[in-house]
Amino acid sequence: MRHYTTEKNVQVIIHLLKNSGIRHVIASPGTTNMAFVVSIQSDPFFTVYSCVDERSAAYMACGLAAELGEPVVLSCTGATASRNYGPGLTEAYYRKLPVLAITSTQIQAKVGHHVAQIIDRSSIPNDIAKLSVQLPVVKDADDLWDCEMKVNQAILALKRHGGGPVHINLPTNYARTFDVKTLPAYRVIDRITPTDVFPPLSGKVAVFVGAHATWSPAETDALERFCAANNAVVLCDHTSGYRGTHGIHFALAAGQDMFDPAEMAADVMIHIGEISGDYDTLKASGKQVWRVSPDGEIRDAFRKLRYVFEMPETSFFAHYAETGSATENSYLATCREKLQQVRAHLPELPFSNAWLASRMAHRLPENATIHFGILNSLRTWNYFDLPPHVTSASNVGGFGIDGCLSAFIGASLANKDKLYFLVIGDLAFFYDMNVLGNRHVGSNIRILLVNNGKGTEFTQYAHPGSALGEDANVFVAASGHFGTQSRSLVKNYAQNLGFDYISAESKEGFEAVHERFLSPTASAKPLLFEVFTDADLESDALKTIKNIEKRPKADAVKHGVKQLAKDMLGTDGVNMVKKLMGR
Repeated sequence: MRHYTTEKNVQVIIHLLKNSGIRHVIASPGTTNMAFVVSIQSDPFFTVYSCVDERSAAYMACGLAAELGEPVVLSCTGATASRNYGPGLTEAYYRKLPVLAITSTQIQAKVGHHVAQIIDRSSIPNDIAKLSVQLPVVKDADDLWDCEMKVNQAILALKRHGGGPVHINLPTNYARTFDVKTLPAYRVIDRITPTDVFPPLSGKVAVFVGAHATWSPAETDALERFCAANNAVVLCDHTSGYRGTHGIHFALAAGQDMFDPAEMAADVMIHIGEISGDYDTLKASGKQVWRVSPDGEIRDAFRKLRYVFEMPETSFFAHYAETGSATENSYLATCREKLQQVRAHLPELPFSNAWLASRMAHRLPENATIHFGILNSLRTWNYFDLPPHVTSASNVGGFGIDGCLSAFIGASLANKDKLYFLVIGDLAFFYDMNVLGNRHVGSNIRILLVNNGKGTEFTQYAHPGSALGEDANVFVAASGHFGTQSRSLVKNYAQNLGFDYISAESKEGFEAVHERFLSPTASAKPLLFEVFTDADLESDALKTIKNIEKRPKADAVKHGVKQLAKDMLGTDGVNMVKKLMGR
């Protein structure tokens, strides 16, 4: 008796079909879909029908799906077989019938090379499927993750927003072995809407907030009540905007090189907001992630996604605030204690962006807004808290070097009576400097330009570029442009545009002029504060910050061995070793 194929992408499809209760399949003959068809024909869970004509098969699926009120799967081979699904899938599209067309194919790389029976299925008509996904041949952990996500998306789309047909293009490597007796378990993601049954929530709960729109009082209150009822902590950064009592900026603790995410991991992490630049806290993901967003899309930033709640955040938090029964918030207390332990031992930092943050973050004028350049500026300032009524932002959507200065200027136009601050590195500044000549620039802006003469991010001690030594400066870090830290270039440019200009190139120089930059009093002119730092000291400062926490010698050795294993084997190798060890 034959069992399941060894092809992982087919295994993922079968496992998720079974988990979703989708059992009816109409199969057309062929070789390219053999791995899928042979795998299910001996599985008593499935009811498989044969139809030689794919056009008839698609219409049969329409009739069966309409009669049963549940999804029906189609399976065809390569060449033009899938083209014949067109009329039936068009019928399914306009009637919102849940038909899942799985079109098997050879690998995508062969498309366009005159290989027999290969056609291009990367683009389909708009009205034959609600969603079309292209699966990979699974060769590593990244391929498997990609495959799991896309199959989950496809199956969930069959009934989403009224339902309709969905297309999966399934490549094969023509494996002829069908000896997998027990189908492996693959990750299942469920989408929850307000009318569905909500899963139970228990254990330690963290809410991770990515970049977030301005919080309304009702949204903040809903999250506060949720946290109080569910022993929850809110992990946020300077793009999150959350100012409630359960929030904590955890980057300084999570960013320690010796930090073990398992020590502080939540049982469930609730993921709200959009993209986050807080790479350090991203490492502290929970054992399971629930995504909450009105768009209902699968966003698996942590690769641990279990549920997607398609609803407003307030609806989600209100539901679990009513069902939660926590009487104390021990998890928040534990996280705060951990952070305080690290903060208490923060040493004196070299003159750098991080040192500037340590001296100024907590002293920004009340009710001001501060923007950050991506990567180094955002990272280093995330290690330090801002005053409660200071708002903050960063261009973490596209996450490019371009535009952070222009976005900052645009924001400053909203309220001419409010102070707006920007922290930006030299490459990003020069990239976008033309906006300073815009005639709408007001006197309410203050720019901190940290000029280290290159893209210092790319030569930081933990960055791959650091292994290149001086070679990294030539192209990777783009050193030597824009006057190589000229003391007059920016000064003359800013002053000629009507800016006030101050500068510093040491801690003593900074102390002599920085009060002007932080003054809460409105200025007659916009102000540019240029601080010249050394890239090597920038790297030293980051290394110092990330190595505040020291482990006992035995733990340090253990951690070092783990890190060495990761470096040598990679993530896939480590996971394989764990499986072999039964862990």
